[in-house]
Amino acid sequence: MLSLEIPQDILDTMIAQAKAEAPLEACGILAGSERRVARRYAMTNEDRSGEHFTMAPAEQFKTAKAIRAAGLQMLAVYHSHPATPARPSDEDIRLAFTPDVVHVIVSLQDSDRPVVKGFEITNGQVSEAAIHVGNGE
Repeated sequence: MLSLEIPQDILDTMIAQAKAEAPLEACGILAGSERRVARRYAMTNEDRSGEHFTMAPAEQFKTAKAIRAAGLQMLAVYHSHPATPARPSDEDIRLAFTPDVVHVIVSLQDSDRPVVKGFEITNGQVSEAAIHVGNGE
């Protein structure tokens, strides 16, 4: 089972991004090492949709280079669900092509109490991945 430790400050910026971009889905990449997130890379949702997202390819390439240059690895892809629960949609499952990453969903269904959950999606099979919130140290 995959797990992920996300520092509180990075989690807070993910939620802030989701709220700022609502009613569209926000998206991004989390990088770090040994299942501990060190950096967040906000991405542009090219679809400009509240129901699905596509990360801009040029941004993805630039981010992959930055992650490698920092000696980190991609640990997670995140996106928001502005009006639905924190669970993968059929489209999220169908488009989960990257193995060994956690798919993090920030739900704003109740915007006063955002819910953040992680999932491992492999060959159409979904299992919850543990998300631990750390203090960043």
